[in-house]
Amino acid sequence: MSRWSFVGRTDELNRLLSAVTGMAGRGVFFSGTAGIGKSRLLREGVAALPRDKYAVWSIAASATTAALPFGGLIQVLPTEQPQGLSPAGILRWAVQVLQQQAAGRQIVLAVDDAHLLDPPSAALVHMVARDDNATVIGTLCDGEQLPLPIRALWTDGLVEHVELRPLATAATTRLLQEIVQGPVEPSSAERLGRLSAGNPLLLRELVLAVDRGESNRPYGLWQWSGQLELAPNLTELIDVRIGRLTRGVRLVVELVAFGEPLGLHVLNRAADQPDVEIAEERGLIVVERDDRRANVRLAHPLYGEVLRRRCPVSRTRRLQARLAEVLEQVGTRRRDDLLRVSVWRLDSGTAQDPALLLGAARQAFARYDVPLATRLARAALDAGGGFDAAELLATILMFADRPEEAITVLDAFGADVEGDRRLSRWLTVRGMVSYWGLSQESTVEEIADRRSALTDSSDLARVLAFEAIMRLHRLDTDIALRLGQQVLDRPAANVAARELARSTIAHLQAAQGQLHRSATAIDQVQAEVGRWRADMPYLQLALELARGTRLALAGDLPGIDAIVADEFADLAVAGDFRLGTGYLSILRAYAARLRGQSHTAMQTSLTACAVLATSRAYGGLAQAERAQAAALRGDAGQAVEAMAEADRRHTPGMAVLYPWLEQARGAVLAASGDVPGAVKHLGALADRLRADGLAGHEVHVLHDLVRLGRATASVGPTCSDGGRRTVAQRLTELSERVDGVLAPLLARYARAAAGGRADGLLAVADGFAALDLVVYAAEATATARELLHRERSPAAATACERLAALLGRCDLVHTPALRAVTPTLTEREWQVARLAADGVASRVIAERLYLSVRTVENHLQRIYGKLGVAGRAELKTALPAIPGHNGDGTG
Repeated sequence: MSRWSFVGRTDELNRLLSAVTGMAGRGVFFSGTAGIGKSRLLREGVAALPRDKYAVWSIAASATTAALPFGGLIQVLPTEQPQGLSPAGILRWAVQVLQQQAAGRQIVLAVDDAHLLDPPSAALVHMVARDDNATVIGTLCDGEQLPLPIRALWTDGLVEHVELRPLATAATTRLLQEIVQGPVEPSSAERLGRLSAGNPLLLRELVLAVDRGESNRPYGLWQWSGQLELAPNLTELIDVRIGRLTRGVRLVVELVAFGEPLGLHVLNRAADQPDVEIAEERGLIVVERDDRRANVRLAHPLYGEVLRRRCPVSRTRRLQARLAEVLEQVGTRRRDDLLRVSVWRLDSGTAQDPALLLGAARQAFARYDVPLATRLARAALDAGGGFDAAELLATILMFADRPEEAITVLDAFGADVEGDRRLSRWLTVRGMVSYWGLSQESTVEEIADRRSALTDSSDLARVLAFEAIMRLHRLDTDIALRLGQQVLDRPAANVAARELARSTIAHLQAAQGQLHRSATAIDQVQAEVGRWRADMPYLQLALELARGTRLALAGDLPGIDAIVADEFADLAVAGDFRLGTGYLSILRAYAARLRGQSHTAMQTSLTACAVLATSRAYGGLAQAERAQAAALRGDAGQAVEAMAEADRRHTPGMAVLYPWLEQARGAVLAASGDVPGAVKHLGALADRLRADGLAGHEVHVLHDLVRLGRATASVGPTCSDGGRRTVAQRLTELSERVDGVLAPLLARYARAAAGGRADGLLAVADGFAALDLVVYAAEATATARELLHRERSPAAATACERLAALLGRCDLVHTPALRAVTPTLTEREWQVARLAADGVASRVIAERLYLSVRTVENHLQRIYGKLGVAGRAELKTALPAIPGHNGDGTG
């Protein structure tokens, strides 16, 4: 495992450099816990200082030199000191030595672990800090005794004292990716980030421990499953931090280890209050305010890992039973209290009430904590929870990708479904498992046949809502709409059934291009989330599919950004709700792809593929998005491989997703060089979408034809005048039917491309750029630039600059539209062009490339001709407008 990159400390690094280079000339000292990254920050800051302006001395204090006079500065001062000087004289001599060696440059003294400096060294550091031509920077470890001269640095105003905080969540994830040298599965990143608490050193040790145990890399995505095996050195470090504990204080930290976050009032009832206060004073626990409640946590998550592992089983069960007993005594006032008591009862072997376990399982599932919900629901069933426990367990198993097990649980109660309520729930859960879990399409007809036995209007509405969404997913759109509307028209329909039906209709409306009506329906479903989530948590998936479809078809990338960062996304990651995490990853990849962020698109789509590796619902969609990302990068091999996997994973029961898969197939054909095949495929797809009434998707497929240079190609059936509409004409028709700003923009693009109007293309490019659709903007600008070049228009140079700016916002992008108007340079021409654009003279280019000057000039003339530029000045502008101009896989 190589040394990791420096991430997450940009602000702190800038602050350190400003302390040295700023006008004030004050230094800065960073303090923090061991492993938080103080030393690395100091090294990075020192490395960034130019040695022609600064005389830099780096000092690493240590316990071995702390007893020696000037031992901390042994790397700086001469080995022999003048004899007969007083202590003050020696200090003045040492300062003079540094000034002489600095030779007029500004002195920078960088002291790592300054708390370990011996007294004379500390005094010298303080003296140097007072010098007008010197700046002192350094690090300190929290909780250590500081030499008085060091403390006086900030009390005297000579330096700033800054507490170095733990890495933020995003920075911790980036560091984790650096350590494992690749992308990381979201729930694994969340768990390791929580355990490390933003400490880089602990994070590295944790990864080393995991790599010795259970980690794997599906689709190149680093994933952790199983238990954490702490290395001895990490356990010893934690032992040192915890220290020796009295019996009472140990009880406090163990109770918190098994109960955190634990209400302070509960802890004071379960343990002696003086022991609680001692634990807090020693930094073993922290008390946090949460609204009007004080909660107690361990000072570091790894304390809990060690304490829980070392606690004997009998003591563990006694502690958990005690926590449940105390919380029941003080009263389960908060919603989460029921869940906590149930878990403690279950783990302590004292759970006897199936109703308690069933209620807790529902709560856990409503938080999308699939593993915990599964445990509790199974315990409720084993405790005699009957049909209700079986129904809930089967539902949870379905969303844990264990449909066969779910069917077994349900069928054990198949004879116990008397009454409308049980029959409706049995039909819906079994139908859900059979249809989406086992891909049995006949399930829809079976549900339609059996629902006739229901007489209760509310129970019938529930079954109709499920049948409606199944019908939509297999593209029985007319029936789906009719059934969904029937549910909405039933006053007796409960909230969950009604909002499931509304989500189904919203999804269909989005696909049909009725984006405004879809948005209104989605907002209504979201407004009722507090009333349906407890009964039907998985309705969130139907909502997200409808919302994601609408946002993607509308080109609303900020909207996608918002939903992939909201509460559900966090809950899905933390609870291992993989269908939710996987689908949101697909949306994130889609947004990144349209922005030209091809690396992010590829990595995020691979994340989706790994998370949904066993999913029959969204596995094919994830692979299709991976194929699109690969096609964007020009990686035809991976695009073909991903498309084949998408075909293998896609099921007929998710036919509603066919537009996404088939659109990806067109991109793969084009990326593979088969543009005629791609055009033929996309034309047929547009006809199919027209027949299915999915205008929202059709505009995007027609836009792909425009991107392939086919704005004037014929599509659709023969019209009454005996002709067929062109792609541009059909898009113009649809722009009046499909809601939003994107469809009219796509139609304008098609008309400008068909008419060969550069000004129209540049105006459309501005519209795309305003929507952050950078790839589309770059393609339109590239086409406009090519037209202007042919016309020898002076505006070509401006178009070239605009294209360069757009490509500068992208990673590696190689679309057919960009390739079609991109001049091809040989490898040697690229070498010459890059050097010439940087202002290197032909003679110097010839020397570097071992060519003659005449050969260099000949290369330059060919380059000018290919790029349509007059000389070196225009070359500097033209090169950035060519995808891949950096030669490093970007731009």
